[in-house]
Amino acid sequence: MTILTEDRFAGAAHYLVSEAHGYRSREQAVIIAGSGVLKPGTVLGKIATGTATAVANQGNTGDATISEIALKSGAKAGTYSVTFTSATKFDVHDPDGFKIKSGTAGAAYSDDIGFTITAGGTAMAAGDGFAISVAPGTDKYAPFDPSKSDGSEVAAAILYEGCNASDKDVRRTVSVRDCEVHAHVLVWGEEVNPSQKSTALAALAKSGIVGR
Repeated sequence: MTILTEDRFAGAAHYLVSEAHGYRSREQAVIIAGSGVLKPGTVLGKIATGTATAVANQGNTGDATISEIALKSGAKAGTYSVTFTSATKFDVHDPDGFKIKSGTAGAAYSDDIGFTITAGGTAMAAGDGFAISVAPGTDKYAPFDPSKSDGSEVAAAILYEGCNASDKDVRRTVSVRDCEVHAHVLVWGEEVNPSQKSTALAALAKSGIVGR
C-alpha cells in the first residue's frame, strides 16, 4: 500500500487564528526575486531602502576615502551630508537636515547608515566632506533576515500563500495587520535564533499581528 505524506503546514493561511472583518488584514505584495521557494507562514520584511553611493565634495582639501555604505533600518532616501569639523572629526546630517551621530575618521560609523572614512596622504580640513545618496527602496518583501540592513531585518508581514520567487518577482497575498496567528507554526530562516524571533514577533505586534 502506498503511503501518502501531507505537510499540514503547506496550506494557505494555515497559521491564522483570526482576521479583521473582510480583507482588512491582507494586502497584495511583491516577493522579490531571489527569495527562493517560500511556504505559507513565512515571516517577511519589507525592503525599505535601495542602494547608496558616496562621493567626495568638490574642493576638499584632504584626500580621505570612504568605504561602501551599509544601509541600516532607519536609513532615509535622499542625500546624507558628512562634514568635517576638524582633521579627524565629522558631523552627519540626514536628508531632512537633522544632525545625527558624529564620527571620527578611522573608526566605523553606524547610525541610519554605516561606513568608515580612511585618512589619505593629505589631512581633511574643516568643511571638507562627502555626499551620500540613498536611493528609494522597492517596497518589495523578502524573508525576514536579521543579518541584513535593507529593511528585511524588521518583520513586517506573513506570507499568506506559498510561492517560488527564486528567479523572478512574484505577487502574493500577505498578512500585514490586525490578525492573530499561531506563533509556533510560523516559518523562519535557518539562522534566525529564538531571541531574534521574539524581536520579530514584537515588531509584528506593532501592526496588530499578534502571536498566540
